[in-house]
Amino acid sequence: MALAKFKNEPLTDFTKKKNVKEFKKALKKIEPRFKQEYPLSIGTEKLCSDDKLKSYNPSNHDEIVGTFQRATVEQAMNAIEIANIKFSEWKKVSPEKRANFLLKAAKIMRKRKHEFSAMMVCEVGKNWAEADGDTAEAIDFMEFYAREALRYDEKQPLVKYPGEKNTLKYIPLGVGVVIPPWNFPLAILVGMTTAAIVSGNTVILKPSSDSPAIAQMFYELMEEVKLPAGVLNFVTGGGGSIGDSLVKHHLTRFIAFTGSMDVGLGIVDLAAKKDPKQIWIKRVVAEMGGKDTIIIDSELRNFNDAIKGVLTAAFGYSGQKCSACSRVVVDEKIYDKFCKELTNTAKQIKVNDTRLNPNMGPVINESSKKSIMDYINKGVEEGGIIIHGGKEIQSTGHFVEPTIIKDVKPYDAISQEEIFGPVLAVIKSRDFDDALEIANNTIYGLTGAVYSKDQKKLAKAAVDFHVGNLYLNRKCTGALVGVQPFGGFNMSGTDSKAGGRDYLGLFMQAKVITEKSK
Repeated sequence: MALAKFKNEPLTDFTKKKNVKEFKKALKKIEPRFKQEYPLSIGTEKLCSDDKLKSYNPSNHDEIVGTFQRATVEQAMNAIEIANIKFSEWKKVSPEKRANFLLKAAKIMRKRKHEFSAMMVCEVGKNWAEADGDTAEAIDFMEFYAREALRYDEKQPLVKYPGEKNTLKYIPLGVGVVIPPWNFPLAILVGMTTAAIVSGNTVILKPSSDSPAIAQMFYELMEEVKLPAGVLNFVTGGGGSIGDSLVKHHLTRFIAFTGSMDVGLGIVDLAAKKDPKQIWIKRVVAEMGGKDTIIIDSELRNFNDAIKGVLTAAFGYSGQKCSACSRVVVDEKIYDKFCKELTNTAKQIKVNDTRLNPNMGPVINESSKKSIMDYINKGVEEGGIIIHGGKEIQSTGHFVEPTIIKDVKPYDAISQEEIFGPVLAVIKSRDFDDALEIANNTIYGLTGAVYSKDQKKLAKAAVDFHVGNLYLNRKCTGALVGVQPFGGFNMSGTDSKAGGRDYLGLFMQAKVITEKSK
């Protein structure tokens, strides 16, 4: 199976009137979906439950974007059983055939990319560019992992030994539970799910309760390409009600999770407890939180680039990225100047309903908004000074002003704890070594960035800045599939390196066959 070399999906240029017109059409086209109710999909069955789950538009909390089922524990357990039966067939399907399902799905998603993006604008409050990037990444994952499946299936190099023929084959694990987040509700969902499927596993997909509508669109896409029933099972519901049961089931072989540290550690703990019927050690692939820092050196290549990079990384998608810049550590020599310009530039950020494509939209829900406001108040209580924003915006949505707090101390709460919202802590450093020490002082280790023109300092950061993804003279968000494999250290997760050459290996195990020669 010969495929062209992988290339990243181009992003849409919304400065072009044609693209704007097409995106507005897509926003209208998806609206009829809002009134529909969607079933669970388990094997060949479409099932309902008595308890319903409604997904709301965070820009307008009165607007429902879809009605779903809250699966019962019994239904969730049945999904595991069905997936286990199907695994005995799916694991024997050739990697070429499995890869072809991904390539077909990527082709269709590419044709309808604005519709997928439009749903994210309405369901999770992404502006057009953020949603478009999410969809492009989902396409990239399918294209990249299809090619990776073929690479893993190639003859593996082994040392030759006289009198024997030795072969190493990568084989699938079994039934997996995939639990994606709401903040990249298409890209990360597609990445984890298709990586598992193309590796020969069967999957129970339990999307976030804040983003089931976009997950449903992906499930329908896989039905359209005729992925065999039971390979992918779609089960909606709460993490506490069915998520724990799915993780604990003795037939669950692995769990792929992206989300908060607390939930991730809970999954690790549950997965480590052996069920009496269990015959394997469950594998957990986890990407969790971050407390990501950008260091601003006194010697800058371009001052304005640093300002723009910090603000984009801090307030892109309302700071609701595990990779978002939530701390900027600035050398004392330029601290006051940097804070002043940061504030002046932040004033240009417009916050509004994401259908209107503002710079920044809402946060995901009321609970999140309350937590963010609590952190802002805590930052002030601890001695921080708000130099921009700091208030919630009264409207029909969950809006918070982009907020910058200066004079934050390295071990203050807003410097240590993941806020997951549009709050940027500004911390003063004595020099570059002090800045590095501050950058490394959290329990996380996901992304980071350094702005400096001093090559020796950049080289030092490359060694000593302990994060999974480090960026030099650019923002700390926006990893591309195949270009910057993504994953973090410490409490940021298992460093899965999604979108890289190591990723599919997490969903497989190596089997060695030795045959004695005559």
